[in-house]
Amino acid sequence: MKKQDPRRNTAAPSRNAESRSANHPQVVAQVVELAGVRRRLASLLYEGLLLLGVLALVFLVPYLVLGVLFGIAPAGWVAWLHIYVALGAYFIWYWRRRGQTLAMQTWKLRLVTADGRVPSVATGWLRYTLAWPSLLCFGLGLAWALVDRDRQFLHDRLAGTRIVLLP
Repeated sequence: MKKQDPRRNTAAPSRNAESRSANHPQVVAQVVELAGVRRRLASLLYEGLLLLGVLALVFLVPYLVLGVLFGIAPAGWVAWLHIYVALGAYFIWYWRRRGQTLAMQTWKLRLVTADGRVPSVATGWLRYTLAWPSLLCFGLGLAWALVDRDRQFLHDRLAGTRIVLLP
């Protein structure tokens, strides 16, 4: 018996998969190759560089203006909440739009649900929220990929999403 590649999504397509694909542009594919851990980590590092610009625009500029013009320094928790919401808006907007952030486009990666669709807003927020503890706990959620049968990060496993490699 042929051994199955763990990076392949082997979910059997439903009877109406072809008609659904034709009628629903957000269906990516029924059988796709899951992206490797190294490529996802490289994309994550590149995303971090891009996020410096996003944070400068939506975080530093407003806080500098508030501080210089009005002498206001928001509480620390307000700043963290602002970062969480601003970055969440960035990720959710891109994931919902095409399943790809700017870094994911560069590395030819796409975020999809188990059935190959672009994630909903709720699924995107769930994945984004679950990723924070993964990253803040010294990358433990990323290290999960070393023991996961499909090499998924913990937040992807819990949110029901996966990162696939585009042709």
